[in-house]
Amino acid sequence: MMTERHATPANPQTSRVSRIIKAPREAVYRACIDPVAVAAWRVPDNMTALVHVFEARVGGGYRISLTYRGGGDFGKSSDDTDTFEGQFVELVTNETIVEVISFESDNPRFAGEMRITTSLRDAAGGTEITLAFENIPPGVRPADNDEGTRQSLNKLAALLERDRA
Repeated sequence: MMTERHATPANPQTSRVSRIIKAPREAVYRACIDPVAVAAWRVPDNMTALVHVFEARVGGGYRISLTYRGGGDFGKSSDDTDTFEGQFVELVTNETIVEVISFESDNPRFAGEMRITTSLRDAAGGTEITLAFENIPPGVRPADNDEGTRQSLNKLAALLERDRA
């Protein structure tokens, strides 16, 4: 798994996390645009996901809440929940997904649109998936974003590789 982090004045926080999934690109792409699959894998280990709305089409939107297990005082939207809205900007079947998301939060440190570009390419034994994050809000530690992304990609691998076993 690869992680890269960059900071520039125009884009204060960016990162990129990659992983090889032992499944064809078509299966990985489907798991990225299916709300049931997204709820299963696109969530860090210490959270659960609830997909409120999900329209996987260019211009389509979604709303998702991630809730910390056991509660706590960690959430961006409430004490234990991160809720965000997203929109699909670009969908290239089996290759690229570009989304912009905004957290529902009164805290200005979580304001703004974060751009997520998911790229898929053939790799030995499967598909390399890379998630590139741009304009990560200042209230989100890039190291935490990277770790949550790695945990999510591990879930995606388990979901798709189990189906192939």
